[in-house]
Amino acid sequence: MSELSWWILAACLTAYAVKLCGYFVPRKVLDSPTMSNVAATLTIALLASLVTVNAFTSGQELVIDARIGALAAAILALSFKAPYLVVVVTGALAAILLRATGLAA
Repeated sequence: MSELSWWILAACLTAYAVKLCGYFVPRKVLDSPTMSNVAATLTIALLASLVTVNAFTSGQELVIDARIGALAAAILALSFKAPYLVVVVTGALAAILLRATGLAA
């Protein structure tokens, strides 16, 4: 096996061990309001960082293109409490229009 294979195997075993440790956490800890609040906050923070990275980067560099306009349109649709599918279609249409008009790369 190559050195990379050993690193991949070690990462897989570590991930499995961390998941296995979750089964040993007492139910009282998992059901506490603090843990529920932390889990909800972490989920939102991870999703926000994923959206930010995907909207403002390409590879290793920051870019400004149609994705930012699409994100702004989707946020606007969300502010009007539009259904999920409408938000996605609004963002896609905004990106298409921005590229078609040449306002964004």
